[in-house]
Amino acid sequence: MKKKNLAALLMAGALCFGLLAGCSNGNNPGGNSGGAVTIKVGGIGPITGDLAQYGTATEWGAEIAVEEINAKNGPVKLDYRFEDDTGVADTAVSAYNSLKDWAKDAPLVIYGCTTTAPCVAVASETFADRYFQLTPSASSPDVTANKDNAFQMCFTDPGQGVAAAEYLKNAGLGTKIGVIYNNGDAYSTGIANAFIAKAKEVGLEVVATQTYPDDKTTDYTVQLNACKDAGADLVFLPIYYTPASLILAQAKQMSYAPIFFGGDGMDGMLDMEGFDKSLAEGLLLMTPFNASGTDERTKSFVEKYQEAHGILPNQFAADGYDCMYAIYEACCKIDGIADMDSQKLCDALIAMFTGGDFSVDGLTGTSMKWLESGEISKAPVVVKVEGGVYVTQ
Repeated sequence: MKKKNLAALLMAGALCFGLLAGCSNGNNPGGNSGGAVTIKVGGIGPITGDLAQYGTATEWGAEIAVEEINAKNGPVKLDYRFEDDTGVADTAVSAYNSLKDWAKDAPLVIYGCTTTAPCVAVASETFADRYFQLTPSASSPDVTANKDNAFQMCFTDPGQGVAAAEYLKNAGLGTKIGVIYNNGDAYSTGIANAFIAKAKEVGLEVVATQTYPDDKTTDYTVQLNACKDAGADLVFLPIYYTPASLILAQAKQMSYAPIFFGGDGMDGMLDMEGFDKSLAEGLLLMTPFNASGTDERTKSFVEKYQEAHGILPNQFAADGYDCMYAIYEACCKIDGIADMDSQKLCDALIAMFTGGDFSVDGLTGTSMKWLESGEISKAPVVVKVEGGVYVTQ
């Protein structure tokens, strides 16, 4: 990890403190009496192609936050633009270059990418160019490794795998556990490997480990039969919701009814067009966000999202929303921001995020903080599908 230079550390000492709402108190950063400072935020993610549901959610969630932020008439405003990367690394780098051209000489922060491979590619570019980068959902450690400018709003893959094993152990769920994962996907493999290692450490019995090559797979009967034959009464699925929906349907067809337990990539299944929600009854998954939450901020976000798009927001949308507020709140606390270019702003944001005093209350966690590694510190939430909705456990 590249060490922060002395200037950045000194800058951290000059940061002013305040609560989340404190950014609207009329104190202009850097003493800019001429009005709000505008920070350009360039988003990148798939809004076409096979992964469009994820990028679209992060785009829409962030959009709601930006509208709220700019309506505050506070000292910082965000100028937001989102570029389609189709889920492909080369396209993501092209999108990043387009955002640099869009920003010209204005201070720019990169929001994204949505998925791991594009984010790894873009993070190498932002590190070299010295732009601050915050991803809502690219969860591989490779995104932030050896890059002091890249940060994550989501859980890391290994961290999620460890947390899942610890939860099952503490909850006493699953006497015999099967694991089905995509060995061609970094997200799925990272969670699965960490889960299997932690399960062994805490004394969980993994009786079957099954893989498939990619998310174009449509027949999972071999993997399900292996788990069934091994006597697995719980099957861990660290996969995305499209293949998971097929697994649930095929398990029902073969009269196999273990507890199914998934990660945050399964969030969104209940809103799939044509999906029979009864197939997911009893499903457990780890997610940082529950759209059925009763707190005022969640209810407001869900209402705005549904009004705009006609569907419930998932955790990708909520992570996107929280990214915008994290960028906004940090910028509000930086002294002299009106005179900063992108590179100086990058150093100031690094100092803010890693300084130890900065935290964010959002939809996906309270008092969220970041480590020097770029990883976020927040508690996961386990929900259970009951009657077609998530119920926090």
